[in-house]
Amino acid sequence: MFSENTPKVSKIFACSKSIALAEKIAEKYGTQLGEIKLSYYSDGEFQPSFEESIRGLRVFLIGSTFPNSDNLMELLLMIDAAKRASARHITAVIPYFGWARQDRKDKPRVPIGAKLVANLLQAAGATRIMTMDLHADQIQGFFERPVDHLFASSIFLPYLESLNLDNLCIASPDMGGSKRAYAYSKYLNCDVVICYKQRKQANIIDTMELIGDVEGKNVVLVDDMVDTAGTLVKAAQIMKERGAMSVRAVATHAILSGNAYERIENSQMEELIVTDTIPLKHPSSKIKVLTCADLFAEVMHRVHENESISSKFIM
Repeated sequence: MFSENTPKVSKIFACSKSIALAEKIAEKYGTQLGEIKLSYYSDGEFQPSFEESIRGLRVFLIGSTFPNSDNLMELLLMIDAAKRASARHITAVIPYFGWARQDRKDKPRVPIGAKLVANLLQAAGATRIMTMDLHADQIQGFFERPVDHLFASSIFLPYLESLNLDNLCIASPDMGGSKRAYAYSKYLNCDVVICYKQRKQANIIDTMELIGDVEGKNVVLVDDMVDTAGTLVKAAQIMKERGAMSVRAVATHAILSGNAYERIENSQMEELIVTDTIPLKHPSSKIKVLTCADLFAEVMHRVHENESISSKFIM
């Protein structure tokens, strides 16, 4: 017997650019994606519509909000449509939370984009947010709704252990990621080093220095995202020059813009390990993709059943 506040069933729907991941999540969840239709006007304006009833149900709307802004707008319209169709609970499942690098004012007269996106999601009608590896943990505080913040460490750490690397060393490509690197090193019981970088401007590195010893070690760089890959490639080059046996990198979100694929192919890295929160533009021999579908499906199921999700966090 279900209580009045518990929807009997749940349904999963996907934004158009996240269908591949959403299909995997739905399969692991034990269901199929719900039917949603996207209609376009001649000027590019679009309108999503649910092609099945969601009245009184819990709906999971899956969509990564990487640029361009159409992906965010599509999710917002789907949330609004679900609210107006009388869905009881609307969970926005955002594997990659875009615009998160704008989490504070780092100079005068700039927006705090992450806060604006949080306000938009809540105004649209989202009752819960589920995401993974936010660029800054404090973005959770931008919401007045429950936020399930998952970590890709539960995906990456078993893979790193399976490599059976001797003299393992975890590295952070910048000071901001040092907390993440220390957490990995503590779990794997190995050393940690940190790169110190200064940027001329966004995506352009001026100087980079290495804090720690990597000679004779198998290094794994850990980051939350890889965009132009400039930081990771530069860090790998410096570590090889300092005597590292091998350099790998793990990054949750594979944005990979500009000439990132070419940089990675020509880099000193053995491999770049990412998740499928953002679909790859094309395959690469040096990029290994681990799916996050199992993790999201399990957490979605527990949320629907009002069960604890704390056991899904390795660290």
